[in-house]
Amino acid sequence: MSEHVKEVNDTSFEQDVINADVPVLVDFWAEWCAPCRIIAPTVEAMAKEYEGRVRVAKLNVDYNPSVAAAYGIKGIPTLILFRDGKEAERIVGAVGKEPLSRLVEKHVGTKVQQAQA
Repeated sequence: MSEHVKEVNDTSFEQDVINADVPVLVDFWAEWCAPCRIIAPTVEAMAKEYEGRVRVAKLNVDYNPSVAAAYGIKGIPTLILFRDGKEAERIVGAVGKEPLSRLVEKHVGTKVQQAQA
């Protein structure tokens, strides 16, 4: 992991993701998963770009089966954006930066707009 991406697990998930004060993009992955390794640089780039507005975390499904099962993770990589402690949106599969940016912008922009209203 890098300084921008937080590793979460079954024990820390509630504190780090559900109780977070900002939206959290969680990458459900595994070491053996080639598509997971392919999108890792994109996930890292997202963490740097949205630092302070969105937290980016990774959860290894092999070592943390409880959270993976609770959210019905059937295929990896699966990226879920959590907002206000709830799943807001999900993308399954290796996607590029553009679809991930659209997903994040939709939810970050909404929060900013609500604050201004």
